[in-house]
Amino acid sequence: LFLLKLTLAQINGHLTDAEEAMHLKAMRHLPVAISAVLALEPQIIAWSEDFARKENALFLGRGMHYPIALEGALKLKEISYIHAEAYPAGELKHGPLALVTEEMPVVTIAPNDALIEKLKSNMQEVRARGGQLFVFADVDSRITSGEGVHVIRLPEHYGVLSPILHVVALQLLAYHTALARGTDVDKPRNLAKSVTVE
Repeated sequence: LFLLKLTLAQINGHLTDAEEAMHLKAMRHLPVAISAVLALEPQIIAWSEDFARKENALFLGRGMHYPIALEGALKLKEISYIHAEAYPAGELKHGPLALVTEEMPVVTIAPNDALIEKLKSNMQEVRARGGQLFVFADVDSRITSGEGVHVIRLPEHYGVLSPILHVVALQLLAYHTALARGTDVDKPRNLAKSVTVE
């Protein structure tokens, strides 16, 4: 699909040759970057042991990373049976902030993009209420681990494909949390392998 998008953008004059070359380079680099995310598995397992004792979780993302937060919450909910919700980080004050406590982990997708400063402000709001932050940040991010802030740095990537790397990390978190809770990840309860529309 990404290649189709590039082709259509090129045909319609919305993509320069240099931009196309950059995106193709990103695609070629993707297998290496995903392997680097998989190498972070021991750190993600450590987080999952903490998550396994929780009953609720909140996922935050901004811009194109909000749908990634939705996917992370869905996967955690489906296979670990932890109540998980995702919100656009900019909407934090419109409801979910009221639920934040020390017992609710808040997973934050924090790419080093134009929205990072706004996201840091959202993270400060979570910490001010005692919330525990679990942050998937870029390798060059200035977000640091500290009291109540746990950071895993994802490998270097090329912008527009960063959501793929975040999805892999979030799927690993859901998978290992489910294993730590003793759920059958291959046969989630009450879920069908296919949906029939009548």
